[in-house]
Amino acid sequence: MVETPDIVRPPAELSAALAAIGSATASGELSRMGIRSAFIRGPVSVTPGVRVAGPALTLQFLPKREDRYPVDEYEEPEKQLHRHVMYHAQPGDMIVVDARGDMSSGVFGEMMLTYFKGRGGAGVVIDGCLRDIGEAKQLGLGLWIRGATPNFHAQTGIVPAAVNVPVACGGTLVEPGDIVVADDDGAVVVPVKLAPALLAAAQEHAEWEEFSRIRLAEGGDLRRYYPLSDEARPEYEQWRAEQGRD
Repeated sequence: MVETPDIVRPPAELSAALAAIGSATASGELSRMGIRSAFIRGPVSVTPGVRVAGPALTLQFLPKREDRYPVDEYEEPEKQLHRHVMYHAQPGDMIVVDARGDMSSGVFGEMMLTYFKGRGGAGVVIDGCLRDIGEAKQLGLGLWIRGATPNFHAQTGIVPAAVNVPVACGGTLVEPGDIVVADDDGAVVVPVKLAPALLAAAQEHAEWEEFSRIRLAEGGDLRRYYPLSDEARPEYEQWRAEQGRD
């Protein structure tokens, strides 16, 4: 019997708050905190307008060797670890897959993604491809991928090798349980221990950007309002007070 580890999930409200700030703000604030690049390079959104954040269930692929892995898609299905990452799915979870940037094999198809959606999954980030892409887009999941293919997961040159281990997705380290924030700009990995400090900084950032956006829309000087200058800060603080945000 195949056994794979589960993850430790952060509080759901932490993921929800990170979803609200979005990937760009998360990336920028993490950079200021010393995480130079938390952006997963390669996968892009094929579900425009979807913004989600949740803990990462991870799946690692390795190069295929035929004596170690069956060729048939349906041969010994319970030994196929891409199924087992989904068995751990809980509401709000993300699946993050290191598929080695492979453009030939479809990590998941419609049926497995339907199962993941039924379990409450929020989205998948794959450094590789999906198949059944037309149907997959209709499921209501967030999908960040490199492309589409008609091939099944182990049909060509890669095979699933491990579940809920550290992976390199798009060249970025993702540890099981990290919070992944994903939207139209892409996917960003937030280490759980940094999430509270990131949120505090991001909320302050979001407030002054809201003020600056108003002033810029009114024709205000870019040099004064973006980024917020010291000269404009008293005006910003007055605006905050008027909004009851003190």
